[in-house]
Amino acid sequence: MKLTIIGCSGSFPGPNSPSSCYLLEAEGFRMLLDFGNGALGALQRHIGLYDVDAICLSHLHADHCLDMCPYHVVRTYSPQGPLPRVPVYAPADAPQRLSSAYAMPDEPRLETAFDFIGLTPGVFEVGPFEVTAALVNHPVETYGFRVSYGGRSVAYSGDTGESAELVKLAAGADVLLCEASFLDKPGLPHDLHLNGRQAAEHAARADVGTLVLTHLVPWNDCGQILEDASRGGFGGRTELARSGVTYDLG
Repeated sequence: MKLTIIGCSGSFPGPNSPSSCYLLEAEGFRMLLDFGNGALGALQRHIGLYDVDAICLSHLHADHCLDMCPYHVVRTYSPQGPLPRVPVYAPADAPQRLSSAYAMPDEPRLETAFDFIGLTPGVFEVGPFEVTAALVNHPVETYGFRVSYGGRSVAYSGDTGESAELVKLAAGADVLLCEASFLDKPGLPHDLHLNGRQAAEHAARADVGTLVLTHLVPWNDCGQILEDASRGGFGGRTELARSGVTYDLG
């Protein structure tokens, strides 16, 4: 299994990264976790334009799903004609929300390019992957994911505040992609986002191998987020997510 960080910028694209998007590959199968704004361009540095086999959307905030709209254009209007529909595992109102974002009522809806499958907590198979979805703490319906293949696992927090479900989801994972949107300071809102220290605390409780801090908001000091994580009691490898970096999990 191979993991590539396509986009790791939180809330909006930054100068060095699109918004949230992660590529997982095994046995020639390519699956995206989230497809935030700006990700489609960077994705083409790693795979072919038409080579996405499945998509999992953690939630329907724009920085996690908006490039579904241009990818609909790619698959609906390709020079070869409409391409086969891609399965998309997402909150149940994804077709309506994304078609509203596309806002072209006289053109084909997004269902012409995508086969939307409503998410619920639990385990399901996507190509060669075993995927576990669990609800996490965010103001809208939001899922964290665990993707397993060949005895290896990647856990992804989605967007979340402090979450016991995330600790269970990530237990023993080789890599935890954990959001760290906030700087560690007083008065932070509950059930919205994590800071670096809290991300590390979740990683420690889950006993993961490597913590990758992601959803890095461009106006924050990433060096400070990494320093905050050093106070979270996690003894494993900790690093900042970077667009284009690949992890070969064997």
